[in-house]
Formats: sequence, structure tokens, C-alpha cells
Amino acid sequence: MLGLSRKAFQTSLRATQYNWLSGGYRRGFAASITTGDASKLPLAGIKVLDMTRVLAGPYCTQILGDLGAEVLKIEHPIRGDDTRAWGPPYAKPIRGENTDGPGESAYYLAVNRNKKSLGLSFAHPAGVDILHRLVKECDVLVENYLPGSLGKYAMDYPTVSNINPGLVYASITGYGQTGPYRDRAGYDVMVEAEMGLMHITGARDGPPVKVGVAVTDLTTGLYTSNAIMAALLGRIKSGKGQHIDVALSDCQVATLANIASSALISGQKDSGRWGTSHPSIVPYKAFKTADGDILMGGGNDRLYGILCTKIGKPEWITDGRFKTNALRVKNRDLLEDMIESLTRQKTTQEWLEILEGCGMPYAAINDVQATLNHEHVLARNMVKEVEHPNCGPIKLVNTPVKYSYSEPGIRMPPPTLGQHTDEILKDTLGMSDADINGLREEGVVA
Repeated sequence: MLGLSRKAFQTSLRATQYNWLSGGYRRGFAASITTGDASKLPLAGIKVLDMTRVLAGPYCTQILGDLGAEVLKIEHPIRGDDTRAWGPPYAKPIRGENTDGPGESAYYLAVNRNKKSLGLSFAHPAGVDILHRLVKECDVLVENYLPGSLGKYAMDYPTVSNINPGLVYASITGYGQTGPYRDRAGYDVMVEAEMGLMHITGARDGPPVKVGVAVTDLTTGLYTSNAIMAALLGRIKSGKGQHIDVALSDCQVATLANIASSALISGQKDSGRWGTSHPSIVPYKAFKTADGDILMGGGNDRLYGILCTKIGKPEWITDGRFKTNALRVKNRDLLEDMIESLTRQKTTQEWLEILEGCGMPYAAINDVQATLNHEHVLARNMVKEVEHPNCGPIKLVNTPVKYSYSEPGIRMPPPTLGQHTDEILKDTLGMSDADINGLREEGVVA
């Protein structure tokens, strides 16, 4: 405990936490949020320099923003984040200078709430100077450039850690800062393919397919946000920041979870694709109904008994071919065909009503619109309407975790390109209007 008694250490830790969370970790720290109250949020007082674009990095920094951090998103002054051009669909502008433009892409809007946008070219020395000044004020820097790329702009970890030794610097790449693939560009679908996920995804007799969302990017963003928060807690004890190296490839291997464990323990190749089925539990899959699909899971003998009773075949409970899960796995095709011959006789809604309250897991397979309008999704406040400065009212998916004291949510809509440039340069760095106008004329800021 750094040479302190336990009581003294805890007292020191509480004092450090107070200073850190109240924005007093360094002089000149600006912790205010333009819109919405962040004071009750866990990361209130933390400032994040966000040098990421596309998905994994912005998803990470959005999580930090949802939890109260002030996120300063650095964007190219003309193009902005790559995903601003990834459409359609776009939210159409109804006000502002460019109502004839395409608007804001749905892709960009998905992962950039609770952030401020600074349009900045760091190819210009004055842009690098601004970044270095921001580094002094920030607790966290997140970037997703190829290893070594930021060195030529003096924004690599060794350089910026000298400017701010307390900085937590997170690098998100396809294959990490080390290893034979370190210089490869990493894209979600490529990593899904190379790191095992695609091989186990798809119908049993079909080709490998990618997951419907960029799940490797998303899990990488989640891992990174978790690592950053752990490093911030570590800084309370040590006073030091550190470099966090996060690779899509590593995160994908980690999220193979029980499938990877089975392969390691057995020494055998994985069991391939199973569609909606489970390799070692039967019945556990989607069954066709008269108008769609319903997924049912008889994960043990008791639940299997409930399923049999609800579909009108209680005699199958004691049938010698299906009495145990091992027998049901052995006779998988026969039992699943028998069940589906019955589920096809009623609509999905009819089966939902029959199964209501039975204690066995079951679910309709909904499309995305049905999901976003689902009564439980709406009751859990997972869709939120916010006012966008150019596009007016837009609906966004809300932050998923509920707290008993804190209230994470959408305090600010995703920013327009360079929306907060003047605010950040004035309030955080103390620049004058003349300074900012001069930088704008040189193309350094937008």
C-alpha cells in the first residue's frame, strides 16, 4: 500500500478520488458539460481526447461519454469522421446553412452522442500544438491509427506521456502494437473471418457468414472502455497513466469463450456452424411457425417436459428416445422434426400466448423495427428522442445500463462537424477569437 497503513491509504484514496472526480486532478481542468447534468455520473470530471473514427473507437468513447466524461472528438476539418459519409440513410437537415445537403448519416449518429466536435488538422504544426495543449488537460486519449502512425505528428505515447504522465492512452488497432500482423489494417469482417467467429456462424449445412452487426468492433470498444476505467482507478493509487494496447484480433479470440475452451480442452477442431441450434442441448433452436419463427429452449429435463406439455405431447417426456439430454442430442434430427411439425400448425403469436408464463425460455424472432418498437424495449427507455441542432428531433438507441443513483443517458446529441471548436479552444485552452479566426483562415480548424 505504498508504505501507508491501511487506514491512511484509504483516507488518501478517498481524498484523491474526491479531487479526481471533482475536476481538481490538474489545474485548469474544465469538467462542465454543455447540455445536461453530469454531476451524478461516475466519470464526471474526466476529460477524454477522442482521436478515433468509424466504430470500435467511437463506441468506446461514447460509453465514456454516457458515463459522464467530457469527450472531445477530434475530426478532420473538412471530411470529419469517415462515417459521416456512410449512408444512406441520413437524418435530413431542417435548419442551418446547408438544408440541401444529405444531413447526418445514421451510422455516425449511432456512436457519437455525448461528445463535442473539434475540427482540427494535425498535419499542420499549429494543430499539433493544440493537441499537445489538450493532452495537458485530459485524463484519457483514445486513438485507432496504425501502429507508429501518430509518431510523425508527435502524438505517440512516449511523447505525450512526457507532456502528461497521468494520461491513460488507449490504442485500438486490428492486430495490436506487436506481432507479425501489427502493420495490417484491421476491419471487423476480416477479423471475424481470421479469428474463428465466421467459421462457427451460419446454418449447419451452409457457408460461413459474418454476424449481422460489426460485433468484433463493438466488443473491442467495450473491452477498451473497461480497460480505460480500470487504468483510471489504477492511477488513483499510483499517480501514473499507462498505454493500453487493444487489438480487434485479441478481443475476438477472447470472445470465442466456451467454444475456444472446448477446442483447447479437447484438442479437436471446433464443431462448426449450428445456425440457431446448440451443439450440446436439444431442443434449443428456432422452429418454423405458420407465419414466422419461434425460438424455444428445453435446456434441461424439466424444461423439456414443459415444452412437451405445451405443444400437446406430454408422452414425449418419457419416450425412451428422448428421456435425457444425451439421448435428445443423439436423436436431434428426429425430435426437432417432430416438434416443428407441430409448431408449423399455429402462428408465432398463438405460440407466444400458449407459452406465456410457462417458465421455459422462448422468443419470437423479430426484425429490427419490431425490436425498436417492442413494448419491453420502450418500457426500459431504450429508444430516446433528442433534438439535433440541424436535423431537429431524431431517435437514438439509449445507453443500456441502469444505476440506482447515477442516471446515464443522452445529454448531448451527436455533434455536427466542428460544432464545439470555438468552445473548446476558448474554454479549455484560453484562446481569443482572433487566435481562432487566424487558425481558421490557415485551415487548421473548422
